Amino acid sequence: MANRTFAIGDIHGDLAALKRVLIKLPKPDADDTIVLLGDYVDRGPESRQVIEFIRTMLPKAFPSKLVVLRGNHEDGWLRVASGGWPEFIIPTPNGCLATMRSYTGKLHFEGDVPTKEEFGIMQTAGFMPEDVVAWMQSLPFFYEDAHAIYVHAGLMRENENGRWLHPSETFPKETLLWIRTMDFFENYRGKRVVCGHTSTDNLPPELSSFTPEDPVDMWVHENVLAIDTGCGKGGFLTAVELPRLVVYESR
Repeated sequence: MANRTFAIGDIHGDLAALKRVLIKLPKPDADDTIVLLGDYVDRGPESRQVIEFIRTMLPKAFPSKLVVLRGNHEDGWLRVASGGWPEFIIPTPNGCLATMRSYTGKLHFEGDVPTKEEFGIMQTAGFMPEDVVAWMQSLPFFYEDAHAIYVHAGLMRENENGRWLHPSETFPKETLLWIRTMDFFENYRGKRVVCGHTSTDNLPPELSSFTPEDPVDMWVHENVLAIDTGCGKGGFLTAVELPRLVVYESR
């Protein structure tokens, strides 16, 4: 079956989970597309390795088209690199220390806090190679094909009760990476949207038509398909094949 799209959710520094999912996929061919929904870094122990794998190994492993979207964590680091953003790097749940340590070679354990020296380096993203920063800057904000619109976080309305804006109409584009409203998940109607960003265990399971008895699983409601299943923070990685809606998990 040609012209398939394999969308892969938030990876968050878990290279092993990404490899487990890729092994489970049916071999994509040149007419297929792999879409990564963003958030390759932070929380998990191998952010550097995930980026290297996506940039160098993944394009060689599959003949299919590869689309690598920007997530809010990539956007966060871009803001840090362009002038600092302590509100992003300080909160432990954001997992920024794990990213820095993946580049400096120091072991990282969940719950660790940065030393004074580490915090100084984190404030400017000084550990991050210039080519990685440039790569993050080059990542697109959304992708669309015949099957769906793919975006990291979701879509926004024109106004409180107005029409839903297509990603191309959204300004600033960074909104597509950070927005998190229950209105989108409950009330969006239109072309199917596949997104990550909001962990599925934070979405109402009673509204999901996909395994509602498992609140951490992929979440499907009307025209929204959410696949951030907590990879890098104790969960697992989810990929979905469109248009058949076949699911592949790292667990």
